Amino acid sequence: MAFSFSPSLVIFDCDGVLVDTEPVANRALARFLGECGFEISYEECRRLFVGRTMQAVQAYVEEATGRPLGEDWPERIRDETLKAFAEGIEPVGGAREVLEALAASETPYCVASSGRFEKMRFTLGATELLPLVDGVLFSAEEVAHGKPAPDLFLHAASRMKHAPERCLVIEDSVPGVQAAVAAGMSVIGYAGDPMTDAVALEREGAHVISDMSALIGLLIEG
Repeated sequence: MAFSFSPSLVIFDCDGVLVDTEPVANRALARFLGECGFEISYEECRRLFVGRTMQAVQAYVEEATGRPLGEDWPERIRDETLKAFAEGIEPVGGAREVLEALAASETPYCVASSGRFEKMRFTLGATELLPLVDGVLFSAEEVAHGKPAPDLFLHAASRMKHAPERCLVIEDSVPGVQAAVAAGMSVIGYAGDPMTDAVALEREGAHVISDMSALIGLLIEG
């Protein structure tokens, strides 16, 4: 199905859409959960937790095990994840070109992520994308409910002064697509990673692409 929509604002997720962090982050998360007594494979970790906040992960694991992980658990896993990122991460292929093309065409855009500001600035800085998005970053730590609730995307649209129905979200996770649909926004699902469930993204209401660079043709040249 062809995609036809001219947004007034493009909202990007961060992990897996702009920065290629999902493999590194989920291997670190699976390892850390195992150390906490919740054995899980990398593949299952991605299936269950991609796109969700660490608080949501903690709630899931505590309910499944019946054991508390501790109030400091989200901070501990974030520290472990940042250590893993420090060993090297890359931008998603085509992400820089898309951001530069949107900036050149004066199309407003921003980033809205389940991750905290600290994490976004670290990963975007490490991949040299931060100068392109600094000042238009929004985090789930600013809202009451993370994805799949619409709060974060509605917050970003409000702060950027755009109506939800004129916004386009770029997401790679089912909770992210669900959040965009719940916010009344159009959504493109990015399925460039072989482990991304493109069928699930489409089923939830996304127009799916596997090449980030295709956004240039869809949003600017089209």
